[in-house]
Amino acid sequence: MTHTEILAPSRTTPNGYKVDISRGQRIGRVSSEWFNRPDDERYLSLTDLNNAVSRRSEHSKTRIVESETIRVEASRDNPERLTLMLPDARAPVAPTHWSFGQLASLVSAPATYLRQLPAALAGINLQYGLSTHRTEQVKTLEIENGRLELRAVTGPDYVRYLNSQAVSPAFH
Repeated sequence: MTHTEILAPSRTTPNGYKVDISRGQRIGRVSSEWFNRPDDERYLSLTDLNNAVSRRSEHSKTRIVESETIRVEASRDNPERLTLMLPDARAPVAPTHWSFGQLASLVSAPATYLRQLPAALAGINLQYGLSTHRTEQVKTLEIENGRLELRAVTGPDYVRYLNSQAVSPAFH
């Protein structure tokens, strides 16, 4: 029989950690990556991050739909733009790079190839896959962020852990 003893960690630094800037090295890539992020992913403080992800969570919605009920819309007038109509949605949603890949995977289509096609042609292929592939329930994550975006398409039992849930414990 094994005996396990759990010891409480001892804190030797009561006021947090100090950074010794004379040690280590400067890596310019870190700040470069931060500056190259989109504005909505660049935060100067944890408070700014918390406020942004909380707002995003307040403007998000999930729903479970049948995959065959998703309608793909694209026009020849705008060869770069593809949108989706979800059942009972008030407006079309724009898929993100990630959610487009998830939809393509759902119908066993190569997302990389579809992304290279004009939106109208990619839309025809994606719609064909959605209407002829085995119908299944999917959970969507939609966010109103200046425009209505489809951020994720997952299985119906997927439990989402929002960024606001990860950041908010720092403020309690």
